Amino acid sequence: MPTKKTIAPFYERLALILIGFCILGYLVISAKELVDPLIFGFLFAILLLPVSNLLERKLRLPRSASSFLSILLMVIFVGGILYMVGAQISNIANDWPMLQSQVSQSLKDLQEWIQHAFHVTETKQIAYVNNTTKKIIASGGTVLGTTFGAISSLVLFYVFILVFTFFILFYRRLLLRFTIAVFKGDNSSLVMDIVENVQNILRQYILGLLLEMIIVSSAAMAAFWIIGIKYATLLGLIVGLFNIIPYLGIFTALLLSVIVTFATGTLSDTLAVTISVVCIHAVDANFLLPAIVGSKVRLNALITFIGIILGEMLWGLSGMFLSIPVIAIFKIVFDRIDSLKPWGYLLGGDYEYKPAAEKRMKTE
Repeated sequence: MPTKKTIAPFYERLALILIGFCILGYLVISAKELVDPLIFGFLFAILLLPVSNLLERKLRLPRSASSFLSILLMVIFVGGILYMVGAQISNIANDWPMLQSQVSQSLKDLQEWIQHAFHVTETKQIAYVNNTTKKIIASGGTVLGTTFGAISSLVLFYVFILVFTFFILFYRRLLLRFTIAVFKGDNSSLVMDIVENVQNILRQYILGLLLEMIIVSSAAMAAFWIIGIKYATLLGLIVGLFNIIPYLGIFTALLLSVIVTFATGTLSDTLAVTISVVCIHAVDANFLLPAIVGSKVRLNALITFIGIILGEMLWGLSGMFLSIPVIAIFKIVFDRIDSLKPWGYLLGGDYEYKPAAEKRMKTE
């Protein structure tokens, strides 16, 4: 007589899940230097895969050359965006004397406002600023060393991303065959369905972010030009670039825009810029983000926000970027395994997945 399989009680299974999460979190934190650029390389490889395949089919290039050219095109694209930002920043450097006088006048107006509002004399304000400046200068060597170390680590981090992207593109067939071989048997079709959906959703998510960045940047530039502020193009690019960071990026863009506008314009211009950025963010969060990005990953707002906070706690800024695509990958896997479907439902809400094969049959 076959023995009946016993199911562990709920509290025991919950305890094992929590222990597993704790161990996974420890491993993720410990292996950050390796896993962080590896995941970025994986995302970029998925994004560049159609380009690499096109170069192999149309130009008959070997896989190594197509992978290298794909990465080179991506670097040129990112370099073009950085060049646009750098060109706008150089305009600030050219106008530095005028900007310095405007900043001095703005600071003087601010000092007068503080004196009337909080009854703090100008002498006390200057003394406080001088003391703070002396402390910063005293620790200048430490700050300079820390800054140099951070820049070096950041450059090395980007190099690792490019290297991992190249190797993942180059060995993509080997990695796919290995994944199928690990889950051999009846699970091969399920594995292929997960792989196809991960590629499609992550590629649509990244392209959706780029499209959202372009729309937000264009709207911000148009609004700033209508207001008539200086450096409208630079501030528009800053708003679009920082908007990629979920939730927190818009506040950083708002702060930078307000500071630059306050230093180069009037108080009414600063107020108009603040209202414009807030309105653009409201339209983006309620219409653009759900339509362009949210419809791709199908994650509810609560899980997204919790994931962003956990990503920042684990890996900092890069964790905030990677939190949404990583959770989207988990949702794809959970939706396709019967015992994990409740977790997939929790991540996405009222959404029932359809396998890629079934979708293709309906479209055909």
